[in-house]
Amino acid sequence: MIRFGPAGIPLSCKGRTLKDGIEDVHRLGLTALEAQLVRAHVQERTAEPEEIGLKPIELPNDMVIEIVRKKGSKEEVIYDLGEPIKVEDRLVTLSSGLANNYTDLRKLKVMAEELDVALSIHTPYYMDLVSDGELSFKSMDSIRWGGVIAKELGGTMVVTHLGLYGETNPKVAQKRIKEKVTELAGWYKKQKIPAPIGLELSGRQEIYGSLSEITKLCKGIDGVVPVINFAHYHAREDGQLKDQKNFETLLESTNDLVKGEYYTHFSGVEHDSGNEKRYTSIKKGDLRFEPLAEAIVDRNDSITIISGSPLLEHDAMYMKVILERVLAKKVSKEVKTVSKKEKAGSK
Repeated sequence: MIRFGPAGIPLSCKGRTLKDGIEDVHRLGLTALEAQLVRAHVQERTAEPEEIGLKPIELPNDMVIEIVRKKGSKEEVIYDLGEPIKVEDRLVTLSSGLANNYTDLRKLKVMAEELDVALSIHTPYYMDLVSDGELSFKSMDSIRWGGVIAKELGGTMVVTHLGLYGETNPKVAQKRIKEKVTELAGWYKKQKIPAPIGLELSGRQEIYGSLSEITKLCKGIDGVVPVINFAHYHAREDGQLKDQKNFETLLESTNDLVKGEYYTHFSGVEHDSGNEKRYTSIKKGDLRFEPLAEAIVDRNDSITIISGSPLLEHDAMYMKVILERVLAKKVSKEVKTVSKKEKAGSK
């Protein structure tokens, strides 16, 4: 299965809700949408009297992601959305811009399934799993929230960046990130979140996320997979993706980790000296989609390709058209080859 879709609600979509986005993606003939968890805010409040006895997943007005409950002189955090709310509980609510409550998320899941639009989640773009500061704890929370939303939404992937090295050397950064991602993967498993955590390749030298770093990390942690961002890889490797063989080598390097089910990003990119400067439309950058389309068709891989281009859905549709042309060309060539063999055999 090959899917194309935008990173966020299509630019041409008149409405700006996730529901509008799913409908518009389907109308455009696309089959994937990566919802952006970029404006997530949390607020803690005391449980209202009418909420006592209800489960967080049942609340109509809020998306409660945690219950903070006194246990003797200490406090415990409860993540189970099926746990009845008690008197004096404090509720941590999430405002994400994606839905008002869990009922809405489940409705969106049904609609997306009916329209054959595969949904995924991308955490906020500025993340930090390298340091041990407040931003690092917030980043881990964002990945947890992404998982909670993905579970109810039927999301296939929770994509995240990992952060800047800063003054930390790469080996120490690798160790710290592995500890945090291992903890998060264990939390996903405990909460029965089926979506894997997708670790996205980075496009700048000062940001953790080279191909070797990501694959090494994914090999040691269950429930974690690499997300190939072709533009990021191309920029970081100083324009390495030039022909079909380059793309095939890159795809093959992660094949065992994704088990033949690739989740990727593609766009044009401006870059200099191994660093990404900015995304561009595909036609403007030196990263061409045709060689990747040829690699996909020849390998017959299942792949989701998310457009991060400034043209968003327009470039998603452009890639779809190119792949269809490459596929048609291959089929035509195979038909001609069979026809020649049949003629030769009849003589």
